[in-house]
Amino acid sequence: MSGTLYLVATPIGNLGDISPRMAETLAACDFIAAEDTRVTLKLLNHLGIKKPLVSYFEHNRAESGEKILRRLLAGETCALVSDAGMPAVSDPGQDLVALCAKNGVPVRAVPGPCAAVAAVALSGLPSGRFCFEGFLSTARKNRFEHLNSLKNESRTMVFYEAPHKLLATLRDMLETFGDRRVAVCREITKLHEETLYTTLSGALEHFQQTPPRGEFVLVVEGAPEDKAPPGTLEGAVQRALELREQGMPLKDAARQAAAETGFPKNAIYAAAVEAEKSGG
Repeated sequence: MSGTLYLVATPIGNLGDISPRMAETLAACDFIAAEDTRVTLKLLNHLGIKKPLVSYFEHNRAESGEKILRRLLAGETCALVSDAGMPAVSDPGQDLVALCAKNGVPVRAVPGPCAAVAAVALSGLPSGRFCFEGFLSTARKNRFEHLNSLKNESRTMVFYEAPHKLLATLRDMLETFGDRRVAVCREITKLHEETLYTTLSGALEHFQQTPPRGEFVLVVEGAPEDKAPPGTLEGAVQRALELREQGMPLKDAARQAAAETGFPKNAIYAAAVEAEKSGG
């Protein structure tokens, strides 16, 4: 009979979030597969647990996954952990889970801390439906393609981001989505935890003045469900004029209308200027 793979959530910053079941599972398993064995060793030392550790991460997941599978099929139990949070979510552990499912190895979850879910709860934005988008690409072209695919997404969106990429990501989101509400959650559960409730432009201005530090989760407001994007340039111009009537500067209104409709910002702006001159 095969062993079992346990997906064990670990603290995302505060060791007080260690659950009794998490500790019991780590103590009872035959070995632990870790994203970074050095990080996991610190956790095990804190718990007073000694267990064999094997490395399982992005660049060795194929080879290491097969080795782990063979041990599971031989009857051993394994706990899979990431450096922080729930393994197999935006994490190479998903491949190991699929491998186990394909080979009839039982997989069990030991739930616990998750930065994405915590950030949605902290955001104050609609949480009945949301989508998790993980990390955006470091390549600007790929990042824009990803964001453009989401510009009409009505659900609240959740992104992970590193401090050195935050400003570029906020700029690209503002250009693509327009100036939507956002909750910027930093260092969740850690000593310097904070949540900034603002808009994309407000967040960009804030972090231009205060250099970003720590790990971030961005929770971004979805597109309004009741406002389908206009299908013509005339409709896009009308959208810009509506935003203008609500008090938005015309350049900003043209930028947001472009993000919503896909029409060029300059074309919308020029047509809107002419429309205002003619009184239409």
